[in-house]
Amino acid sequence: MSLSAQVYDRVSRINHWGVALLMIAMLIMGIYVFKIMPDGPDKGAMVGLHKSFGLLILMLGSWRVAWRLRQGFLPSLHGGWQARLAHLIHWLLLVGIVVMPVSGLLMSYFGGRETGFFGLFTFPAGPKIGLLNEIGHIAHGLFAMLMIAAVLLHVLGAVKHALMDRDSTMARMTGRI
Repeated sequence: MSLSAQVYDRVSRINHWGVALLMIAMLIMGIYVFKIMPDGPDKGAMVGLHKSFGLLILMLGSWRVAWRLRQGFLPSLHGGWQARLAHLIHWLLLVGIVVMPVSGLLMSYFGGRETGFFGLFTFPAGPKIGLLNEIGHIAHGLFAMLMIAAVLLHVLGAVKHALMDRDSTMARMTGRI
C-alpha cells in the first residue's frame, strides 16, 4: 500500500478536526449552559448561541458524514477487538454528528421556540407538540451522553496508539507519515 493510501486525504482531515473541535466545544457548552449556568438573560443568549453552533454543526457535520461515507475508511492497523471497537466508535460519532443537531432542532421547533443562526436568519417556531418535543429532548440527552463517551474512548484510543503502540494511527489523521 502506498503512503498516500495510508493517510486520510486533506479534506477528510479538515472535516475531522473541524467538526471534532466544534462537537467537543458544544458538548462542553451544553453541560455548562444546561447543568451549571444559573437562569437569567445571559443564559438565554448562551442557549441562542448553542442553537447557532448546532446548526453550523448540522451543515458541516452532514458534509463530513457524506464525505466519509463516499471516501470510506482506511483499513484498520489492528485486528480483533480493537478494530471492532474502533469501527463501532467511528460509526457512533458519525451518527451522533447528525442526530445531536437534528434532535436539538426537533426539541426547539416542537417546543414552540425559534432557532436563529448567528443573527443571519431564523427558523420560525413550530407548533407546540409535546410528544415530538420530548422525543427530541430524550434523543438529545441520550446522544449527548453517548457522544461524550465516544469522544473519550476515541481520544483514549488515539493516545494509546501514539504512546503505547507507537504506531501510525495518529499520523493517518494528521497527514504526517
